Amino acid sequence: MKIGLVDVDGHNYPNLALMKLSAYHKAKGDEVEWAFPFFHYDRVYKSKVFTHTSDDYTCYDADEIIQGGTGYDLTSRLPEEAEKIVPDYSLYSYIDDKTAYGFLTRGCFRKCPWCIVPKKEGSVKPYQDVDELAVNGRTHLILMDNNILAAGDYGIEQLRKIAERGYRIDFNQAMDARLVTDEIAELLARIKWQRFIRFGCDTPGQVKECEQAIERIQSHGFTGEFFLYTILRGDINECYERVSYWKQERFCGRIKPFGQPELDFTTTKQNIPQWQKDMAHWVNKKSVYTSCDFKEFSPRKGFYCKDYFKIK
Repeated sequence: MKIGLVDVDGHNYPNLALMKLSAYHKAKGDEVEWAFPFFHYDRVYKSKVFTHTSDDYTCYDADEIIQGGTGYDLTSRLPEEAEKIVPDYSLYSYIDDKTAYGFLTRGCFRKCPWCIVPKKEGSVKPYQDVDELAVNGRTHLILMDNNILAAGDYGIEQLRKIAERGYRIDFNQAMDARLVTDEIAELLARIKWQRFIRFGCDTPGQVKECEQAIERIQSHGFTGEFFLYTILRGDINECYERVSYWKQERFCGRIKPFGQPELDFTTTKQNIPQWQKDMAHWVNKKSVYTSCDFKEFSPRKGFYCKDYFKIK
């Protein structure tokens, strides 16, 4: 068979499903390539991860076209034989020979209104052992778990293996600071991180929970940086206080919030409030975040963000 692949979201971040499908078909002796509109294929796979990504309306000459991914259908799944296969990393030239991508767990028991994971994958469950990802010398692991710390003994076992094997990792979807016990903090402090330890800080209550988790980890000798995903939604005053909290001198610039306007997963056409865009611009450009207050920030000529706040 001749197989064509379409990464609808673009090629800036590797599509794990397509890499697995490529490996699966190549193992069967099939020919696999990125799909071109003027070539004939027995089958074309189109994968769209994000609902807000515009679709690819290219006409492909194929006997069969299969669309999958959250952007198309929450219920779509890979063939069982492809689910845990070693991905075909050759699809993306920027992936080096030390890096691997994957999941150790799937799902999340939280029901955050801005997150589609529980609806798509259900509650937390074991998925794959870390040693199955770190093959062929790939010891730098990008792990996309949504709540590894909620996986109980299995999650702790995986963290312990990571620490003992010396794998260098990044949980790029963040971890749940509310679940950082002293035992977990000691493990996280021992792990080799690619750059940050990442947590979510999406509500007012999570500010103190993140601070407590950070203090626990630091008490075990960790001296690196922390990255906080921060959903910008609801009240501008609350969001302003939440992202500004980490500017305090006592944090020594080691805690990096990252602002994300809330996305509507039900549509590709959404109207993100301008204040959310401007706050994300301010907090995500670290030279600006550290040098001025949001109310002093001028994202456009003649406009200062202080104008967003009601003068009482």
